[in-house]
Amino acid sequence: MSFRKTLTNLLHTFKDKASVIAASLSFKRHVSTVRVHVLRATTHRLAAPPSESQIADVLSAGRGSYLLPRNCIEAIMDRLHRTQSATVALKCLFTLHNIVSEGPLTLKDNLSHYPSRGGHNALNLATFRDDTDVESLELSSWVRWYANVLEHVLTVSRVLGYYLRNDGVRREFSGVSSVELLCEIRGLVDFVEQVSNAPESLHLQRIDLVYRIVRLVCDDYGRAQREISLRVEETERRVGDLGVDELRELVGFLKRLEECRERLVVLFVNRKKNGTFWDLIGKVKNKGVMVMEDMEWLTVVVVKSINDLTESTRFTNPFLEPGEILYSGPTGWRVATCQLTVPTLG
Repeated sequence: MSFRKTLTNLLHTFKDKASVIAASLSFKRHVSTVRVHVLRATTHRLAAPPSESQIADVLSAGRGSYLLPRNCIEAIMDRLHRTQSATVALKCLFTLHNIVSEGPLTLKDNLSHYPSRGGHNALNLATFRDDTDVESLELSSWVRWYANVLEHVLTVSRVLGYYLRNDGVRREFSGVSSVELLCEIRGLVDFVEQVSNAPESLHLQRIDLVYRIVRLVCDDYGRAQREISLRVEETERRVGDLGVDELRELVGFLKRLEECRERLVVLFVNRKKNGTFWDLIGKVKNKGVMVMEDMEWLTVVVVKSINDLTESTRFTNPFLEPGEILYSGPTGWRVATCQLTVPTLG
């Protein structure tokens, strides 16, 4: 290790200890305890990811008074937005991810509504960059990716109406419209796409912190697979009732999903490979394409037949106006108007 790196680590250690001492001197005892827990879980030491006990201490804030959960989220966000260290930023995001995955509902709700009513870019790390050294630059790309993943996790929870979880409960869709199903599938596919856009520096998974982050994201991806499977199975049962536009939307989502497959295999090193899941996606996509093509062909044939019939009737019956056809009804011959949309130029 270079002298500069050693000196930087030493300064960071002193800075972390000074921050803990300053936080512990607050007159608001409960608030200071929460801030100390956050600081100890988000130190500058890359070689020391947050321990299970440190994460548990942070999560314990959700079981206190109604003010502690808000103070906890604010402490983590303040730490995240003020730091210029990629290591500290990753630890803050890792702590937030544990809140979403394992934390009490009070902490989750405060996070999902941060700053005041939530937001797509509440973490706001799209431009984060730590140029201390080459490794810090590479870690910065992981910070930006991880922040986007967490934002999509929160977005999916809003779309579904609940947090991604493994509770063994099978969802029922009897009262869910096809429009709602497609909206939920889109949110889940957006999440999977963001996960698959991981940085190219996959070798940094040798760092324990990055490795644990990827494992946590992998767990969420597995839950997303299950949620997607349930909804794709339901749309397969409804495929005959979907319109052309809905089928086109569904097929587009499933194609986007398939395009993520190889990148996901590389990221998770064959974990969550799940061939059954991808077989289902391919089967429903192909079925949707076939039904959509049949419907589009039928539409063309019907329109062409109406056009031919209209032109033929106009030619043989001079008493009919353009767009009117003569047909046999139950009480005799009748005249009907064909409302055909003709594109105009200019």
